[in-house]
Amino acid sequence: MSEHENLAERFETHRSHLQAVAYRMLGSLSEAEDAVQESWLRLSRTDTSDIGNLGGWLTTVVSRVCLDMLRSRKSRREESLETTLPERLESYKDGSDPEEEALLAESVGLALLVVLDTLNPAERVTFVLHDIFAMSFSEIAPITGKSETALRQLASRARRRVQGPGAASEAGSTSELTRNREIIDAFLAAAHAGDFDTLVAALDPDVVLRDDRQPEAARVTRGAIALAKQVSGRAQAAQTALVNGAIGVIAAPRGKLAYVLQFTIRNGKIAEVDLISDPARISRLDLAVFGV
Repeated sequence: MSEHENLAERFETHRSHLQAVAYRMLGSLSEAEDAVQESWLRLSRTDTSDIGNLGGWLTTVVSRVCLDMLRSRKSRREESLETTLPERLESYKDGSDPEEEALLAESVGLALLVVLDTLNPAERVTFVLHDIFAMSFSEIAPITGKSETALRQLASRARRRVQGPGAASEAGSTSELTRNREIIDAFLAAAHAGDFDTLVAALDPDVVLRDDRQPEAARVTRGAIALAKQVSGRAQAAQTALVNGAIGVIAAPRGKLAYVLQFTIRNGKIAEVDLISDPARISRLDLAVFGV
């Protein structure tokens, strides 16, 4: 076996970890694969005789690549003032497998991916490496070019965004949040399975849905039967999350936010649902992950 082949074989033993890191940083399977490939190219051009910990070296490299990609993405978004959420949904023309990416997004957590996308590049990289992959701030410092003190502040700020500041105190007790989550999770499961009777049972008979995607005259749907018919067989890319401190739902195909649902629950039944897809309205919502 040649030296190059041996290096390639060693690299492959780290590929799955590198892809896991890159996907959580970038939220895109195709971009994560690009970042991992770039880390291989950099390794193949490097004298490896001084690399004592190949896994650590590769994690550092792929993290730096991801940080650069996130900064470039942020710059492009700031330059494109007309960008809207639906237009940011990626097509499948990037060569990635939509089914594979959907499964990956669900395994990581749709809500987590959506909330991570609200962090700035340094916050996201720091949170992913420290809170998800348990790297020390001393290891992260050379990746970001920031001091350990600054990284602690970044991680704390990111953690508050991900977990939601004071969620339980704003929306009631944790037990109330848990009960409401059970109700909404059951609603989502029934919608996904097309279980019409269970859907109707989860809804107040006079439930109201307000959907901002529809024309003004058709924005409101009233009644449990009508709403159950509308959502039955759907919700494949939906997951519970904290929305303004209360249990809500985010719909995020392949981890890309499409709309948010806010709920009003009365007497254990869903009484009101607000579907929000307008980017300006979504930007004013405080989205967080419940139970992290």
